[in-house]
Amino acid sequence: MVHSAYDSFELINDCPTKIDAIESYGSKLLVGCSDGSLRIYGPESSSSYQSPPPDRLTHTLDLRKEPYVLERTVNGFAKKPIVAMEVLVSRELLLSLSESIAFHRLPSLETFAVITKAKWANAYSWDDRRGFLCFARQKRVCIFRHDGGRGFVEVKEFGVPDTVKSLSWCGENICLGIRREYMILNATNGALSEVFPSGRIAPPLVVSLPSGELLLGKDNIGVFVDQNGKLLHEGRICWSESPAIVVIQKPYAIALLPRHVEIRSLRVPYPLIQTVVLRNVRHLLQSNNAAIVTLEKSVYGLFSVPLGAQIVQLTASGNFEEALALCKLLPPEDSSLRAAKEQSIHIRYAHYLFENGSYEEAMEHFLASQVEITYVLSLYPSIVLPKYSVGAEPEKYMDITGDASYLSRASSGMSDEMESSPPPPQLLESDESDALESKKMSHNTFMALIKFLQKKRYSIVERAAAEGTEEVVSDAVGHTFVSYESRRSKKSSKGRMNIPINSGAREMAAIVDTALLQALLRTGQASAASELLNGLNYCDVKICEEFLQKRNQYACLLELYKCNMMHHEALKLLHQLIDESNPDQLQAELTQKFKPEMIIEYLKPLCGTDPMLVLEFSMLVLESCPTQTIELFLSGNIPADLVNSYLKQHAPTMQARYLELMLAMNENGISGNLQNEMVQIYLSEVLDWYADLSAEQKWDEKAYSPTRKKLLSALEGISGYSPEVLLKRLPPDALYEERAVLLGKMNQHELALSIYVHKLHVPELALSYCDRVYESGLHQHSAKSNSNIYLTLVQIYLNPQRTTKNFEKRITNLVASQSTTVPKVSSWTSAKTRGGRLAKKIAEIEGAVDTRISPSSTDSGRSDGDADDPVEEAGSTIMLDEVLDLLSQRWDRLNGAQALKLLPRETKLQNLLPFLGPLLRKSSEAYRNFSVIKNLRESENLQVKDELYNQRKTVVKITSDSMCSLCNKKLGTSVFAVYPNGKTIVHFVCFKDSQNMKAVVKGSPLRKRW
Repeated sequence: MVHSAYDSFELINDCPTKIDAIESYGSKLLVGCSDGSLRIYGPESSSSYQSPPPDRLTHTLDLRKEPYVLERTVNGFAKKPIVAMEVLVSRELLLSLSESIAFHRLPSLETFAVITKAKWANAYSWDDRRGFLCFARQKRVCIFRHDGGRGFVEVKEFGVPDTVKSLSWCGENICLGIRREYMILNATNGALSEVFPSGRIAPPLVVSLPSGELLLGKDNIGVFVDQNGKLLHEGRICWSESPAIVVIQKPYAIALLPRHVEIRSLRVPYPLIQTVVLRNVRHLLQSNNAAIVTLEKSVYGLFSVPLGAQIVQLTASGNFEEALALCKLLPPEDSSLRAAKEQSIHIRYAHYLFENGSYEEAMEHFLASQVEITYVLSLYPSIVLPKYSVGAEPEKYMDITGDASYLSRASSGMSDEMESSPPPPQLLESDESDALESKKMSHNTFMALIKFLQKKRYSIVERAAAEGTEEVVSDAVGHTFVSYESRRSKKSSKGRMNIPINSGAREMAAIVDTALLQALLRTGQASAASELLNGLNYCDVKICEEFLQKRNQYACLLELYKCNMMHHEALKLLHQLIDESNPDQLQAELTQKFKPEMIIEYLKPLCGTDPMLVLEFSMLVLESCPTQTIELFLSGNIPADLVNSYLKQHAPTMQARYLELMLAMNENGISGNLQNEMVQIYLSEVLDWYADLSAEQKWDEKAYSPTRKKLLSALEGISGYSPEVLLKRLPPDALYEERAVLLGKMNQHELALSIYVHKLHVPELALSYCDRVYESGLHQHSAKSNSNIYLTLVQIYLNPQRTTKNFEKRITNLVASQSTTVPKVSSWTSAKTRGGRLAKKIAEIEGAVDTRISPSSTDSGRSDGDADDPVEEAGSTIMLDEVLDLLSQRWDRLNGAQALKLLPRETKLQNLLPFLGPLLRKSSEAYRNFSVIKNLRESENLQVKDELYNQRKTVVKITSDSMCSLCNKKLGTSVFAVYPNGKTIVHFVCFKDSQNMKAVVKGSPLRKRW
């Protein structure tokens, strides 16, 4: 026996005749005897009984746990022994089954109705909701309906395969227990459906449950089915023997067995609760507050023990599940008592499960008990917690039947195994097995704790976040108040700012997150720990930092620093880990390899908030990851001047690299100053390289170092530098190509081309230069003026002496004049605007006539070389072949007539065929195309004129019935006018009047106002 759910008490012990049936009505007992009489018993403690009026019988009280005495005897109540009785409370009737089924009014016991068709009926079932009665007689089942005060009306009658032993209503159907099986009878059409065979030993037993389902007996097994006879999955009740009667009194099922009464719980797995030993029990009946057990001449009452006492018994014996189930049955008015008992039982049960290794189930009960988290964490002494005022009070959760041993912090005895040192090698196999089992149990305890903390965490963190928001709002309100009242009272504003804010929620959140992080890492869930630190958390920094360092969990430590805005510590640690991850210095304790890219990823969110920190730590990876670092500077919108100055101070060797990458990634994002600085860096390196080679007498103008190539590319590709400043730094007898590029930026095309032709002796570069100037003019819609650049090159080819004469002097004077008259510029565009002024100064410095030939010159047969001084150098001959190649290649980009005027007289016409042939073809083709266009325009003009003539041929027919559209009078022979649509005809006078009216209305003030 688990506990005492019922107390047995003898109510009647001296009935003079054998008892065949019994029923309760209020506090009375109605006893049907074998002689057909009905005896009414009442409690002995009632006031001295006086025979009540025949129409009065109280039924408002429950059965009492005291002896009952005979109050009244109704002889001749039935002609035959009474088989069964049932009180129909809702209709104030007493149903009795004897020779037939009879109904008597209560409390007068006056006969209300007798169903004669129920003669020799052996079983019945009453549906109180609908007022339907069904009974079985031999192989027939009849259904009657209560028709109010007029009695009962027969509804249906159906035949069944065999004699019915037991039956019960199940919704709209009837469940029948016949000799060999159970069947469901459709009360509407009589259709039968088999359920399953009945037992071989005991007769069929059909019991209706309060939920509407059924309990069907199969020997000593009770099977649960629904109203349609389908098996339910709640399991089966196994009685110790085959029951004769089963009554349901929640939460228990009471069965009458041959040698005793058995009480079992209705909760799976339907355990045995209590056994009541009574011999020769004949009947078992359910009452409103007790179960009535009838012997041959005595009656016992099984009275339920108070739920509180049952709960205490179950808790003391360790049956916590049953105790919790009984707590749910406590009345609503005892809600506080119920909550206290449930909490106490959950805590006791959780300790019991924890000590027996069921850690997850234990945590479920700790969770259900709403116990403080610190109370549960006290079972884990290895977990270090922040020392806050929030704490558990163990005495608060002590059950009145409990023992302090249940609340001992060290009750588990295994919460610190993971901190223990490894066993020595000389351990025996049994010791090793015990250690492994202990470690496994410790892992399971922390896994259970993790689930517990995760379930509690959401609401706690939500409250903590709300508390933080409230504090921020309060501070904001306080600051606003200070700003508004600062002129009035400084003292009052100070009191407004220091609003006390309760920090209990955040303290509890810190405890939860700190414990959760430690538990996750003790179970090897580093990724889950990182995810925890990645989101909103309240981990205690000091405790978690020490814990993570001890376990070498550097990835989690980085996340801890990051979420607490400790960026300097995080980056310092990350740099250290990257150094230790070097393959030459790889240490065994590192669980993962850290790469320089991690610093860049970490710095990305900090660019907008702390650019100096970004610059400080980006220097550590700029050399190993230059591209990614520059992308970091660009994506983070860090000012390029700031980055450049920082690099100039801390990493000058990377300054040029930074400017290169930045220019390559975002050409428009680098300012003119930075472009100028990058070019200056290149030039300094090239000049150093030139000085070294010159000292060794190995300088070659056609030698190109990587830096010189970068310098030339930068001079040609960017425009943010000052060419005048750079030109002064160039040596006079070297770096001619750089000089030519700079002169080109200054619009000194003649000098630049002279260098390409006469200093570098590379006509291809001269032609490329002309192409660039011409194409830039196309983009600026000035191709006509820039086409003269090719004519300038032609003149240089045809006048070698003139262009080389005093070259160095001209360059020197140009630089000097630029430094004295032209301010420093930062872009190529500013230099171009002063190109005309520079050309004029060049002419003055030369002190000679302009070398370019005017297009209107009449002397087209001589070059300037023929007209000027004789050739001083034997090698200075005109470069006619280069001129002819230029004309044949770029005939479409220059003025053919001007080019022909520049050529010497002795130039053969045959050599000009590659130039004149396509030029003449193009001219003739253009002439032909323009002629076609002219003819098309003339044809179009004729078509328009023809259409105009056709429009003017409109005919208007005037008849005697034609009306004026304005005055609605006939036109007759008056002068008329026709509107352009050709249909509206008016008097000419009306037309003029309408025009005058429009003019007046248009100019009137009234119209203007409208």
